[in-house]
Amino acid sequence: MQIDAKGLTYIYNPKSPFASTALSGVDLSIAEGEFFGIIGHTGSGKSTFVQHLNALLKASGGSLRIGEYDLTDKKCKFLELRSKVGMVFQYPEYQLFAETVEKDVAFGIKNFSKEKTEDEIREAVKEALETVGLDWNAVKDASPFELSGGQKRRVAIAGVIVTKPEILILDEPAAGLDPLGKKELMELLHSIHGGWCKTIIIVSHDMDEIAENCTRAAVFSGGRVVMEGKPSEIFLRADALLEMGLDIPVTAKCARILKQDGFSLDTDFTCDDFVAKVLSLCGKGGAEHAQ
Repeated sequence: MQIDAKGLTYIYNPKSPFASTALSGVDLSIAEGEFFGIIGHTGSGKSTFVQHLNALLKASGGSLRIGEYDLTDKKCKFLELRSKVGMVFQYPEYQLFAETVEKDVAFGIKNFSKEKTEDEIREAVKEALETVGLDWNAVKDASPFELSGGQKRRVAIAGVIVTKPEILILDEPAAGLDPLGKKELMELLHSIHGGWCKTIIIVSHDMDEIAENCTRAAVFSGGRVVMEGKPSEIFLRADALLEMGLDIPVTAKCARILKQDGFSLDTDFTCDDFVAKVLSLCGKGGAEHAQ
């Protein structure tokens, strides 16, 4: 399902003294199959935008279509849409609530698929937990509150992917995780991407995360999309990003230093590509600058 937003606007507390415009005419298309990144400082509108994608928020103006669903139409089948567009909020482990892991993960599919039998629900929950790397027999009867932090996050993600959404949206998915935890989470997302989960969208302030994982990205500022393209294209505009108060990947910072010394690298800013280009540069007379 392709996502198409045109002139999308949203106002918090409309017709009140506290009215605040969060989206000011967002134009953005995300094709099916993308691993898409959304970047922006606090208050840029990025989180407000993604909350429109499964109709947690309803647009104040403009249009928003996801596949066959017109989200600005009051007759839109919102329950059906939400089963196909999964949302994982920042620190999703804080939203765990049930007595057991199995009951927690089953909650969503019971709401979205009332026609399923108990056996079918149990099998879907088992598959979701195994997909996120948890042992079914070891955790199904455990209290989610007794698990480790990493396990809690995996259970929370399982509770969203149990319906096998075609689009999965994650707000700061690696927040609070150590480097190994971040690596394992991204490997999980890539493993489900392209299967039943056609499109993945991550909202992140971690520019290295965007550079390493995303096929395209959009930069939000002032409630609008101000940049859009491949991460390699966006991070070439480092000065503009820094002026907006945003960071750039470590590789982009290193590339800027090299450029000041007279060495230009044609890199996509992923670590592997950057290291390969630097080693190639050293082999072409730049070895004295390598250290």
